[in-house]
Amino acid sequence: MDPHTAADFTVDNVEKALHQLYYDPNIENKNLAQKWLMQAQVSPQAWQFCWVLLRPEKVPEIQYFGASALHTKISRYWGDIPTEQYNTLKTQLFSQIARFASGSKIVLTRLCVALASLALNMMPEAWPGAVSEMVHMFQEEGGEVDGRARCLALLELLTVLPEEFQTSRLPQYRKGQVRAALGREWTAVYPLLQQLLRQPDSPPLVKARVLKCLSSWVLLDVPLNESEGLVEACFTALSDPELFDTAVEAIVNTISQPDSQRYVDTLLKLVPQVLQLQEQLRDAIRNGDMETSHGICRIAVSLGENHSRALLEQVEHWQSFLALVNMIMFCTGIPGHYPVNETTSSLTLTFWYTLQDDIMSFEAEKQAVYLQVYRPVYFQLVDVLLHKAQFPTDEEYASWSSDEKEQFRIYRVDISDTLMYVYEMLGAELLSNLYDKLGRLLTNTEQTTTWQHTEALLYGFQSIAETIDVNYSDVIPGLIGLIPRININNVQLADTVMFTIGALAEWLADHPVMLSSVLPLVLQALGNPDLSVSSVSTLKKICRECKYDLPPYASNIVAVSQEVLIKQIHKTSQCMWLMQALGFLLSALPVEEILRNLHSLITPYIQQLEKLAEETPNPSNKLAIIHILGLLSNLFTTLDITKQEEESGENAPPIKSVPPQTGPNPVVVVLQQVFALIQTVLSKWLNDSQVVEAVCAIFEKSVKTLLHDFAPMVSQLSEMLGQMYSTIPQASALDLTRQMVHIFASQTNDFPPIKALFELVTSVTLTIFQQGPRDHPDIVDSFMQLQAQTELIPHCADIPPVAQVVQEDGKLLLLAVLEAIGGQSSRSLMDQFAEVLFCLNKHCFALLTVWLKEALRSPGFPSSRVSLEQKDTFSQQVLRERLNKRRVKDIVKEFTLVCRGLHGTEYAADY
Repeated sequence: MDPHTAADFTVDNVEKALHQLYYDPNIENKNLAQKWLMQAQVSPQAWQFCWVLLRPEKVPEIQYFGASALHTKISRYWGDIPTEQYNTLKTQLFSQIARFASGSKIVLTRLCVALASLALNMMPEAWPGAVSEMVHMFQEEGGEVDGRARCLALLELLTVLPEEFQTSRLPQYRKGQVRAALGREWTAVYPLLQQLLRQPDSPPLVKARVLKCLSSWVLLDVPLNESEGLVEACFTALSDPELFDTAVEAIVNTISQPDSQRYVDTLLKLVPQVLQLQEQLRDAIRNGDMETSHGICRIAVSLGENHSRALLEQVEHWQSFLALVNMIMFCTGIPGHYPVNETTSSLTLTFWYTLQDDIMSFEAEKQAVYLQVYRPVYFQLVDVLLHKAQFPTDEEYASWSSDEKEQFRIYRVDISDTLMYVYEMLGAELLSNLYDKLGRLLTNTEQTTTWQHTEALLYGFQSIAETIDVNYSDVIPGLIGLIPRININNVQLADTVMFTIGALAEWLADHPVMLSSVLPLVLQALGNPDLSVSSVSTLKKICRECKYDLPPYASNIVAVSQEVLIKQIHKTSQCMWLMQALGFLLSALPVEEILRNLHSLITPYIQQLEKLAEETPNPSNKLAIIHILGLLSNLFTTLDITKQEEESGENAPPIKSVPPQTGPNPVVVVLQQVFALIQTVLSKWLNDSQVVEAVCAIFEKSVKTLLHDFAPMVSQLSEMLGQMYSTIPQASALDLTRQMVHIFASQTNDFPPIKALFELVTSVTLTIFQQGPRDHPDIVDSFMQLQAQTELIPHCADIPPVAQVVQEDGKLLLLAVLEAIGGQSSRSLMDQFAEVLFCLNKHCFALLTVWLKEALRSPGFPSSRVSLEQKDTFSQQVLRERLNKRRVKDIVKEFTLVCRGLHGTEYAADY
């Protein structure tokens, strides 16, 4: 369809466009029709064609568009409707809804939404008692529509009314008025819903709609004590399979409303009703009915989670609340493996956090009383969680899909987080408890134990040790002693053993004598590709935390690492972690040893890189080059000999007190040796941004780690960067330049090469800007970040060339800032523009006074929406604030709203 003019928004054309939208196979035609129909829907002619489209002889697709057009006009263009037409519109909508009560359901819903929008816009003044009138209109006998269809239409209307309120575009002050008016109307809705639910002859469909209607109204925070009878009826409906799902939603929505916690008496009445569901829950589990067990669990959890504090406070009812807690415990430990045999237990985890928070927030004496009751409950919870965290049998696990395995992994992480939280309440006794169980399991010769049981207990330890300081715990030496006794015959168990050792790395740093027990296990695991992530991350943690105790093991660690790197056992990211681990390890050695190890470690890669540098560039050798450069980057990220002196302290082991290292830094020595090779690689790959990025990363990581120790390299690196950027400008070269400027610009010796580099990249970038910066957003971004290292305006008083630039071009800067504030830039950036204004005002006050006067004199600048008087006020306010930056930001925010025509609107309220 060709795009039509406004005059063509006729019934015929709308019908043709709808036919095209639904039936034309050409996607472009469909899109054109969609666009045109959206314009038609908001056009003034929509008032004429929408009623015609709703005529009985039209097909539902056309009637639906007519109803949607009505809703759009009422909800979005309410201000266009004359007040005297409100009642006519209301009458027409009532009669259309009555007619469609027996017609198309989708059209009926749209018409109900349109009437709901009309009611919300008219309430409370223009249509008081709107809901009562709706109920009355549809309860009247007569007409062609049968009672059941009329009843369902009324329920649909009452259901969409609160939903439409939630999504309406009413201004904030109106929302409050309308919400209050709707709350008062609950008294008209409640008896109707109560009657329909309790009527023996009400069909299931009607009852289901009643439950849905209740779910919708409780979102308006209707008082829980006023819905008591209805909620009771919902519990009764749970025994009807046809109503079960909607009844669950209604109950959960009702008790989850924040306001419901005020009605403690009603909540107390709900507890026994929830407890009565336990038999239905057990039957559902026996029969494998996951939907029913899931629904009942949701009800128990929502009551416990939303109201644990209110129910805990009712001391005389402590036993019934404890029974509810035990019911939730049963749901946590529901039989079967998550997520294959059950999906319920994960719903319960947040409840245990909430209950613990509430108990721990009581004052000491009261807390002690509750802990007597609930500590045993939480110890039981730990057992239940560790049981749920167990892997299934190997055969069963092999049959799971990759998605199921991933869901199980996430579920175990959630259990791990819960155990860590529970530790806050149970403390050291929890570790002792786990240790005793593990000890009994590993030393019991009479009974064969499954690896799953051992793994789950270790997983519990790991969960706690990963984030909590266990240095004081007296069971860790015993645990380290038990680890070598574990018969590791399975990948999952081996992974958990590794992660547990990793979690204890800080403890090992304080107890280095135990390193000899676990390090062989870690080094052995490094050779197994299935344990790649766990073994490498554990070695990295040990090398980071225990590096000053590792020199005796260093040659062994380096040898094993080199072997697995040569054999290419690990994926790229693990190889990078391994290099970081070796960087930590070497940092603690004397310089000669570092250099010796670096030589043996790096030489094979340098030789490989030399070969690759001679080859013609192709995709496979590109990957190999990036890999080798990445290995060097990661090694230099953590190889930091300066930390030896910094970390010397009174409780440092003797090795930490080594004399300060003399001579050049080992990293600098290596970089100087490979510099020519890197230049050769660059010369062939200069137009490949990924290779350039990988080269820059080596130096960037080294600069960040070495800081001023990198000085010997500054001159040659500056020269290389300048050549690179002049030939093919790339953002990564600018980012490295920024690092160099940041660290070395203040150093007298290093200033000349840094200055020359800065001038060169600035000159090259300005040429790019003249050609059109839009094609190079990454260069623009990196260049601006580089320039942000230097300050311009604050130096206009003490540096004459800066003063000259500001005098000549400052007004241009001001005009750009004002244009942005006037509406040319996103409102989220206004703070930054305000900072520029503040800086100009602070350092160039006399100039700014003149420039502001001249700039704001132009008619329509920076926006046609602001008057000369408003511009004068803005100018005076800005010039007055030379000390308070926060105030200038507020002035700019206020002025930009006026410029955009948003001042005093609901958009401004969010700003």
